[in-house]
Amino acid sequence: MNQELGLRVLGQVMGWENHRAMEEFARLSILARYKYDSYRDFVAGARFIEKLAEWLQQFDPSERETAYGFVQNHLIYLTPSEINHLVELCFPERLQPAIREATAADLAIKPYLVWANEESAKAYSRLLRSSLFIGLSDGARIDTFRRANAGVVSNEQVLLALEISDDKWEQVLDDLRTDLDDPTATFRMVFLVDDFVGTGSTLIRFDDKKSKWKGRLEKFWANIQPKLDTYFAPDWRIHVHHYIATERAQRYIDDLVTRRATDVLAGPWFPAMKFSFGTVLSDSLSVGVATDAEFFAIMSRHYNSSIQNRHTSVGGSLNIASGYGACGLPLVLEHNTPNNSVALLWAECDETTEPPAAPAMRPLFRRRQRHS
Repeated sequence: MNQELGLRVLGQVMGWENHRAMEEFARLSILARYKYDSYRDFVAGARFIEKLAEWLQQFDPSERETAYGFVQNHLIYLTPSEINHLVELCFPERLQPAIREATAADLAIKPYLVWANEESAKAYSRLLRSSLFIGLSDGARIDTFRRANAGVVSNEQVLLALEISDDKWEQVLDDLRTDLDDPTATFRMVFLVDDFVGTGSTLIRFDDKKSKWKGRLEKFWANIQPKLDTYFAPDWRIHVHHYIATERAQRYIDDLVTRRATDVLAGPWFPAMKFSFGTVLSDSLSVGVATDAEFFAIMSRHYNSSIQNRHTSVGGSLNIASGYGACGLPLVLEHNTPNNSVALLWAECDETTEPPAAPAMRPLFRRRQRHS
């Protein structure tokens, strides 16, 4: 189906008269070309306009105007250039100031004085080289981060994943000692980088059934514990940065990290830890009765519980019509749709006829699942 045919089908699905159809077509053509067609899961002949027409057909005719209005007025779509911009700003706006502040703390001076003289400038450069930058997931855009900071951060400091082999650890330490011309040098800062955090439970959570802490931070802690004495300075620091976060995740992370740090039974944990975010999505963006009652009702009527699984239940809510953890986000990232977004945007399943009977769900931006 080409775009012209897609627009014509869309007009028939919506029951638009010619004047309304021409206005909507003009708007949609521009949005598709400059934004939505960049979604990675779209293919030739089945891009945004075609998928929109297909998506709207799953609703009753009386519901389609509300569903279309949600896409037009509430949908937040981050394009490749917008996400890359957040990646490019990550180091100069968040990570570099963290290194500068740590240098100032080491020298007992004000941060703005770090580059005021040669001695403190050298201390900053040494701390920068003694830092590691590690991707928390495959969405961390580490390749883009590396290119954006070429000449400032060396390739030997950037690691793609949390699980690092012994050979790689030896290599990065040897490179550090060679670059600093110091056979005793060790790492003093670690930056963990990721694309998005919606609830924070993937990053850190407590499993009540197993009385055990879980999440990516706990996994990283388990991986580096055997390396601490050899590869890290006694006063090393850790900094976690997400390009995009929700206000809810900010609160959750602050609370859970404090709980984990003071949990004596769980044993030792990271030393000084800081968090930063490129942009924070307000709680007010979440879809609910107060923000969009009509679409919220459609979400409930067109929900099929077959999309639930053992991973989605970790968010604390069995029903994920509002997304994982009931976040209710209207968010789509160009490389994938977060499962924290409303399920009608990304879920795909067939109709179920056996009790409880439920309708099929057809995605507008199909999600590729990834779990940790």
